Amino acid sequence: MRPAVFLDRDGTINEDVGHLDRLERLTLFPWAIDAVRLLNQAGFPVVVVTNQGGVSAGMVEERFVVELHDLLQRRFEVGGATIARIYYCPHDPQATVAAYRQTCDCRKPAAGMLRQAAADLDLDLARSYLVGDKWSDVAAADLVGATGILVRTGYGVTQAARFDRPSNALVVDDLMAATVHILEQPLSL
Repeated sequence: MRPAVFLDRDGTINEDVGHLDRLERLTLFPWAIDAVRLLNQAGFPVVVVTNQGGVSAGMVEERFVVELHDLLQRRFEVGGATIARIYYCPHDPQATVAAYRQTCDCRKPAAGMLRQAAADLDLDLARSYLVGDKWSDVAAADLVGATGILVRTGYGVTQAARFDRPSNALVVDDLMAATVHILEQPLSL
């Protein structure tokens, strides 16, 4: 089993534009592909885990989310970086769309997406990292013993100021700063 780096999507690898519902609204942060490439070169599989509330609210079609994720993986590959897998949760207990109205174990801060990735890709969650722009990302990391890192991009600007933080997670400026921190840690792959 090997450790991985889990990344939230909106606000962590791309600009958070609310509910991303058109490909032309996707803007990757300039450091995103480079950060993933560096993590890959160090031996880390990179996995994206993202809540997609726009689906449960009826604002985004689930098939668009799949199309967007295919595009993301291709863009990263063109830049020499690999996203091993992308998991998303379309559920919400207060969903507008009845088919998605449920309490599940995949919606962060629950850790179902992390556990599924660990099973699918033979990952060691306790030695892994989760980088995201919300404390719910860090809380999901805490549930599986992974290290949570909050970035100050996306919602992270306001989340970092909260006093009711889950755990003693590291707070950094962006994904590249998180990558530098991860690569500085002594960790045998």
